[in-house]
Amino acid sequence: MTPSTAPAVFFGHGSPTTILTENTATKTWREIGDRFEKPKAILCVSAHWFTRGSFVTAMDRPRTIHDFGPLSPELFKMSYPAPGAPDLAAQVRDALSEADVGLDHKWGLDHGAWTVLSKAYPDADVPVVQLSVDGTKPPEWHLKIAEKLSAFRDDGVLIAGSGNIVHNLSVMEWKEGVPPYDWAVRFHDYIVGNVEARNYDAVASYRSAGEDAALAVPHPDHFLPILYVLGASRDDDRLTVESDYYEFKSLSMASFVFAPE
Repeated sequence: MTPSTAPAVFFGHGSPTTILTENTATKTWREIGDRFEKPKAILCVSAHWFTRGSFVTAMDRPRTIHDFGPLSPELFKMSYPAPGAPDLAAQVRDALSEADVGLDHKWGLDHGAWTVLSKAYPDADVPVVQLSVDGTKPPEWHLKIAEKLSAFRDDGVLIAGSGNIVHNLSVMEWKEGVPPYDWAVRFHDYIVGNVEARNYDAVASYRSAGEDAALAVPHPDHFLPILYVLGASRDDDRLTVESDYYEFKSLSMASFVFAPE
């Protein structure tokens, strides 16, 4: 049976503690998992595997990585025992030959991957591989190389990016219900507007938004995964912007879903 074309989804993942309660984000992630046919596999690009060079996980059983500070002890007890997909990892390496992707057997699934997937696919029965974000490359490179990933969708592989449009921890306020900063709203609207207009070059050139961009994206790690989802999207995909709200004044929780009509 031929699998359905899988979607490409950017998950705005926010704090790891998000998954400890029922909230707009976790409900959205679960609903996304329920909305589409279960994928054959998931190729995830997370903000939290930021590397020199490109790598893809190629182990049979990726470990659950608790890559965060002293948060709730409950988080450290959590495991996401999804299988790996060594064959898919090799195919990704071959498809991205210009990136000289290395097969990795040490990393696993960091919290940018397993937190959102634990809600979208709680049975942990879909094989997952992670592709690292090469921090030495410019945004335009990431957008271009991601176009090579689009073909995997026809084989039932969900392309998932995990990060945030706006992510500035240094000015966060750990309070519920506080309104976002004006600059956070302006930058968020700038990015969402260009995504909706399919103006992806402008998204890759996000630094042109000036001071708003500097405040919203002080480090590119959480932003660059967006470009992999945009690159893997298609002109005839239906785009929805979901879980579109802010946390702690400087985190945009918005997700993008690109799916066949």
